Amino acid sequence: MGGVKDKPGTMDKKKRRKGTPVWRPVRTQASSLEEPVMKDVGVESEIRIQMQEVNESTIEVMDATVGPKALEGDIEDETIKEKAVLSATKHSLSVEVGASVIRFVRGKEGSTKEKIEKETGVQIILPSSKQEDAIIIEGTSADSVTKASKEIQHIIDEAVKTSSLDYSHFVSLPLAIHPELVDKLVNFQNTILGINDTCVGENLEGNSDGDASESDAQDQQLGEGSAVAVELKVADDRESVKVDISGIPLVSDAPKEVKESKSSSDLRIEKSIFIKPKTFHLTVLMLKLWNKERVSLATEVLKSISPKVMDALDNRPLFVRLKGLDCMKGSLARALVVYAPVEEIGSENRLSRACQVIIDAFVEAGLVLERDIGQELKLHATVMNVTHRKRRGNRRAKANSFDARGVFKQFRSEEWGEYLIREVHLSQRFKYDENGYYHCCASIPFPENMQVS
Repeated sequence: MGGVKDKPGTMDKKKRRKGTPVWRPVRTQASSLEEPVMKDVGVESEIRIQMQEVNESTIEVMDATVGPKALEGDIEDETIKEKAVLSATKHSLSVEVGASVIRFVRGKEGSTKEKIEKETGVQIILPSSKQEDAIIIEGTSADSVTKASKEIQHIIDEAVKTSSLDYSHFVSLPLAIHPELVDKLVNFQNTILGINDTCVGENLEGNSDGDASESDAQDQQLGEGSAVAVELKVADDRESVKVDISGIPLVSDAPKEVKESKSSSDLRIEKSIFIKPKTFHLTVLMLKLWNKERVSLATEVLKSISPKVMDALDNRPLFVRLKGLDCMKGSLARALVVYAPVEEIGSENRLSRACQVIIDAFVEAGLVLERDIGQELKLHATVMNVTHRKRRGNRRAKANSFDARGVFKQFRSEEWGEYLIREVHLSQRFKYDENGYYHCCASIPFPENMQVS
């Protein structure tokens, strides 16, 4: 402390000889060390050695400048040790799972995600928006990342088997392409609901086959549930009173029968249980395609079998007849699904053969759930389905039955007409094209003209 002070410039020389340690933050994604770089400075050579210290998620770097002799002895051993510490690089894997199944990977309040991270030692990064459908898995080893990805795949496989994940697509035969049939469906609905012809345009929306989770904002003509407001005017038209008759079941015939039912709230007919006329179709096969890869595969499968479908139809146009009504589930007094029976004109079973070609191709491609394989095909045109009931508030309405006796009394023998089947679609549920029909992911044509040899 009391010694002779160094002459000016002496400290600068010492600093130049020993080097000044400089600490810098480095990204944790760094996968390797920088190799020692030789620099010629005057007569002497300097070696820059990069040493890193790992402190949880932060890596810091100290640069030191030493002379050529630093390559010998203990310094060289320390460098090797530092390289060994940094040899474990970060591994990352992107897994496309589909937006509809990400909630299963997250779990309630993130519990499933946290469990996987704790067991495998990885970090799982979920998409920040519904438009993204890929999950990022990051870990310090390939094994940990692979193990986490297998856990995620297992969770998705189990979720797909349950009713918690709804069907996302289906193979359909569009019938709504015939305007005259759409008009008949509109008249059918309006008659049952007691809606005047002036409301036909508004009633075209209705509901859709299988779309039980559609937004309530899609249809507001009758208000929430089956609520109906009737405006009563006095003789001089100067005053009017609105009466809410939401508790009264809406039927076209046999009001006494409905009134005598045990519970009118369980048996009412409301607009939301009707299918949307613009989506009228025949269903060939239901599918759960939860990511882009499976949708792409399904598209390729349908397009690839076009020649086989044509052969099954003998390259001739196919017409079907819709007549009357039938009840698929429940009794007429407590109906769940009402549909129009379908029969092929000509009774050659060409339509059944073509549908079987389609089903077999999707089964072979592994796109059909195991529980759906082998189910008997029953083509039908659904007109009413209680699973379409709208949500009330934040809770989904129960799929209660309805009294269909009045409906059948008037429409049991309804002649819906004969129609040409023009094409088959791979349709996406909950999404619609400009024409009002389900979004078409792919389609193949059916014969429309007779082939002349």
